[in-house]
Amino acid sequence: MEGLLPHLAALRIRSVRAEGRSVWLDADVSASGARCPDCGSKSARVHSRYRRVLADPAIGGRQTLLRVHVRRFFCDDTACGRRTFAEQVPDLTTPYARRTPLLRGILEKIALALGGRPGARMTRLLAVEVSRTTLLRLVRALPVPEIGTVTVVGVDDFAFRRGRNYGSIIVDMHTGRPADLLPDRRADSFADWLRAHPGAEVVCRDRASGYAEGARLGAPDAIQVADRFHLLYNLTQAVDRVVRAHRPCLKDRSEAEAVAQPRPPTDGGQGRRAEMTRQRHAEIHALRDRGIGTTAISVTLNLDGKTVRRYLRAATADELLTELVPRARELDEHVAYLAERWEQGCTNSARLTTELRDRGYRGSERSVRRLLHGWRDGTIKPAAMTAVAPKPREVTGWLIRPVAERTEREHADLGRILQRCESLRTVDRLVSDFAGMLRQRQGQHLDTWITQAQASAVPQLAGFAAGLLKDYDAVRNGLTLSWSSGAVEGNVCKLKAIKRQMYGRANFDLLRRRVILAE
Repeated sequence: MEGLLPHLAALRIRSVRAEGRSVWLDADVSASGARCPDCGSKSARVHSRYRRVLADPAIGGRQTLLRVHVRRFFCDDTACGRRTFAEQVPDLTTPYARRTPLLRGILEKIALALGGRPGARMTRLLAVEVSRTTLLRLVRALPVPEIGTVTVVGVDDFAFRRGRNYGSIIVDMHTGRPADLLPDRRADSFADWLRAHPGAEVVCRDRASGYAEGARLGAPDAIQVADRFHLLYNLTQAVDRVVRAHRPCLKDRSEAEAVAQPRPPTDGGQGRRAEMTRQRHAEIHALRDRGIGTTAISVTLNLDGKTVRRYLRAATADELLTELVPRARELDEHVAYLAERWEQGCTNSARLTTELRDRGYRGSERSVRRLLHGWRDGTIKPAAMTAVAPKPREVTGWLIRPVAERTEREHADLGRILQRCESLRTVDRLVSDFAGMLRQRQGQHLDTWITQAQASAVPQLAGFAAGLLKDYDAVRNGLTLSWSSGAVEGNVCKLKAIKRQMYGRANFDLLRRRVILAE
């Protein structure tokens, strides 16, 4: 038994018996004496004896209970204030505990990995059943290690409740492990943390202004590095807006057969709507430049918080004045089939709608009738609408991905689109240059790229370039240095998994311990 369970080596096993779903081990302590926990003097003079029952890891799928006969000794040191003391068996007993350290360690690992309810279900399978509250209490009793000096700090936000409450996770970029959690994402909180833990030399962050301000206040000598993933993500958003503004250029049409489709009227950026958009954009950015937060701006201007954030993301008002274009319809993917049936002489909208139902069409017969009406009066030729335009999201992906990662068909389709649209050709060239600069970390070319983007006729990329200028130092460091926020993003994903395990109801102290102590 002692060979199988080395932590019981200090005991002398007297009997082993099974009772129901439990295994009972009766044992005595083999040591001749014990040391006083206060003065450390050894004593062999026994005061009394009593029995302790300790739970241990299961044996053979049965709960294991140790009935240990322990002794209480006199302390013979007259200078010690303690008269008697109970003996403790190393690696087996601790004062007042009803579980062995080995079992407690197992339960702590289960609680950290699974949480309350899932962990309690696991303990039932392991025959060491405890309640969910016991597991959570064990987690809360664990000491949080000292943070020490973190020379390279990574920071990002996470949602307690998406769109409402947010916190911050701070990561030691050398180890890739979370160093601490903050209950909010305010600049002051991050600055206070940096002051309390001096020594930060590099701060890796996203493009949010709150963390930039917090790093400037809390660690003014630290180098700020903008994350390359967020730079590429921001560029992708700008490219997507450009592609959607040029949706008509995505579809293959013969110049002789293409017929202009009616569009919603636009004011060319000069009407009342454009004026109001520019005025609101100026007001929101003026308040932000004065240091006023998003919530305060939304209250002051009586705007929704999402609207304020959308205006803040746009470096110029022109980014918000994209031309309205018709959205893709469900009927578009069946136009080629309808054109083929039209050429075969079938012009009945009801019959064609029935055939489209078999092909997966879920729209109305009225849409089919409206399309056939244009063909019937000769306004539009069926051949001019047989091509199905790719989705703007697909085209955005083609532009962002490196040329080597595009398939032959994607490369050919994109080539035809670029031949028809000069703006998208400019976007393709600028995106390729920026992506190459980002992937190869050639930050020395940033000034040239910003100049080219601002000089282009694409307002969305000019606005993106203006945003880079506002955070110039951090952006250039991100395009030059090896540090990035990849480890932070990974820890945020792990944090989200922990939140879901606890059904999103964990208090901050419990969430903080599980994130920091998780293996």
